[in-house]
Amino acid sequence: MKSLTRYAVHRVDFEPVRGAEIAKARPAVIVSRDELNRHLKTVTECPLTTSIHPGWRTRLRIELDGKVAEIAGDQIRTVSVERIGTKLGSLLPDEVAKLKSLLTELYGQ
Repeated sequence: MKSLTRYAVHRVDFEPVRGAEIAKARPAVIVSRDELNRHLKTVTECPLTTSIHPGWRTRLRIELDGKVAEIAGDQIRTVSVERIGTKLGSLLPDEVAKLKSLLTELYGQ
């Protein structure tokens, strides 16, 4: 089984999708706890998008590989580990703190 850690950014294949779900293969940040990631065949993640929406409170702007992107907290989903590809990096500590705050605001404690 792959070693998947919380707040790591991996390429994830989101196809096939339905309705307004985020599509295609794209970076996503893993938000499920490491204990779950070690034992389950699924991970919970938030996809990244380069479509920037400055006024959206459901998004967190970050920089990944020199490119501006947003973590789409409103598109959180659980996917099979089979959809998870190459590791692209990890969030910085200040980004982790902001993402935790965003997810708490969106989904509660």
